[in-house]
Amino acid sequence: MNVRLKRAKELVGYAVQLTKDEGLSTMVMRGAGFVKRRCFGKRARYLPAKKVLEAQRAELAGKTAADCGLPTISVLTPLYNTPEKYLREFLESFVGQTAPNGQLCLADASDAAHGDVERIVKEYQQKNQQIVYKKIENKGIAANTNAAAQLATGEYLALADHDDILAPHALYTMGKAILQLRQRGEPDGFLYSDEALFAKSIRRPMVAHFKPDYAPDYLLCCNYICHLAVFKKELWEQLGGERPECDGSQDHDLFLRLLEKTGGAAHVPQVLYYWRVHEGSTSGGTDAKPYVAKAAKKALADHLERTGRTGTIEDGLYPSTYRVRWDIVGEPKVSILIPNKDHTEDLEKCLQSIWKKTTWDRFEVIVIENNSTDPATFAYYEKARQRYDGLKVVTYPGKGFNFSAINNFGRKAAEGDYLLLLNNDVEVVNGDWLTELLRQCAHPGGAAICGAMLWYPDETIQHAGIVTGLGGYAGHSHKYKKKGGSGYLFRTSTVQDFSGVTGACLLVKTAVYDEMHGLDEQFAVAFNDVDFCLRVRDAGYRIAWTPYAELIHYESKSRGGDEKDPVKAARFAAEQQRLYTIHGKENILDDPYYNPNLTRDREDFSESDDLRRLKEGRVTVRFRGGTLQ
Repeated sequence: MNVRLKRAKELVGYAVQLTKDEGLSTMVMRGAGFVKRRCFGKRARYLPAKKVLEAQRAELAGKTAADCGLPTISVLTPLYNTPEKYLREFLESFVGQTAPNGQLCLADASDAAHGDVERIVKEYQQKNQQIVYKKIENKGIAANTNAAAQLATGEYLALADHDDILAPHALYTMGKAILQLRQRGEPDGFLYSDEALFAKSIRRPMVAHFKPDYAPDYLLCCNYICHLAVFKKELWEQLGGERPECDGSQDHDLFLRLLEKTGGAAHVPQVLYYWRVHEGSTSGGTDAKPYVAKAAKKALADHLERTGRTGTIEDGLYPSTYRVRWDIVGEPKVSILIPNKDHTEDLEKCLQSIWKKTTWDRFEVIVIENNSTDPATFAYYEKARQRYDGLKVVTYPGKGFNFSAINNFGRKAAEGDYLLLLNNDVEVVNGDWLTELLRQCAHPGGAAICGAMLWYPDETIQHAGIVTGLGGYAGHSHKYKKKGGSGYLFRTSTVQDFSGVTGACLLVKTAVYDEMHGLDEQFAVAFNDVDFCLRVRDAGYRIAWTPYAELIHYESKSRGGDEKDPVKAARFAAEQQRLYTIHGKENILDDPYYNPNLTRDREDFSESDDLRRLKEGRVTVRFRGGTLQ
């Protein structure tokens, strides 16, 4: 079955399920909305409706920054030889805000040949007294930003570039989000929003950057936060502002230092900032600014030193991405658990690749025999014990296939500090695969679970992390994508935070596995890995995925499909329902590491066909911490 047919089949399945859950009328309405948005909804698609913006202005009509009830946000913007068109559009975006809770702090380092910059700013000062301006000597982007901060009187600060544009509801939305956090008793020191790129007009955006909630591993690989970032002025002052030695990556450095203070960040899934793409801008690629990579590596190295962790900072797989090659603490032993029923050819390929390629030598392999019927299978076990030094074979006493129970039984024979759940139909690609999995877990502040990149034999992605809510339940990130791409915002080419990873290759700390009482045996076949990972996540642990551990997955050759067998189909439906019952439907549909403006209908991180939350200007915010484990 080709990729397009697979996707079509999955989409139809989702449509059928939606009809069952919410009725035919809902399905028809969504279908009509799909056509409308696909064919006619591209213009100004990230901006709230006109009536929403008007309602925001009416709510605060006649109010000032002092009495509008929203925290004041001082926007810090260094100016340098800014083209008149860009400058006017930027200033207009501030003057046109729907709320009066803003202050614009401009530090102008333009040379003598660009005196029009000052003239234009003073023209706009006549329109809005919340624009403050100072002429300064050019000392670099960080120092110039620090100079702008000296003008700030707001409780909060934000960063904006002189050639970009603030969304009209940016300050209103951020102000409301801060109040929401305070109301809930959650930290309000650091917030960020989604953003979009544009070339000429924000009503014709090129693409949006729909970000996850705070994802610490992802942030170490690239500055996904960017704009619009808002943070308390008192934190800025405690940190001493931006560091000139990190010019080029000064914002990334600042965010890392802020997070060391706040322990996490709040995410507002609204497009509040428009990043202009033009020659010389960072949005056009880091080739325009080659010093950025050097500065980013320094920012990351300094962060590791301040947080007491050790590792080597290296270039990532793509420009503007990075990799922390963590130092593994100690020499942890890994117990590899492989359930097997017959299919000795698959198992042999798996075992051979482990012993032949794996460079981490502190491991044991436990094959869990599960009701094999072919006598040749048992003869194979005897030969395999002789060929693979230390191989254990234990016999599961139960009947039938229950992935959870089989692995729980295998754990009893395990002696390792870590358990690796591994399917019998996988083949190791790179020798340091196990080392790379351990790197994400076996260091101070490491994840409790780590998953790997799994490829289909045709070099398309089978698994690059699990996203809950896809298809209504869960799906694999970027499934069927061809090898060689970086994924959405580098999400298949950098270490990632996820809500889950597949049990086909899942490394977990043994202590955490035991704390969770292993896999839930009521999930015999489906969703046992999703349930386990959600329990681990909700207990406060982190789950990571790395592209640097690669395996080929021949995907469930041992079992075959479920959809054609009525008994298996009924069991699958029951396990779906159990997932909702235990974890809650809304919790499943609302994956913190997957933006709500991305589609749930496909696994390719494409933009949702339903952007009503943006059109309605819905103010939602969620704080997520990065607790070290």
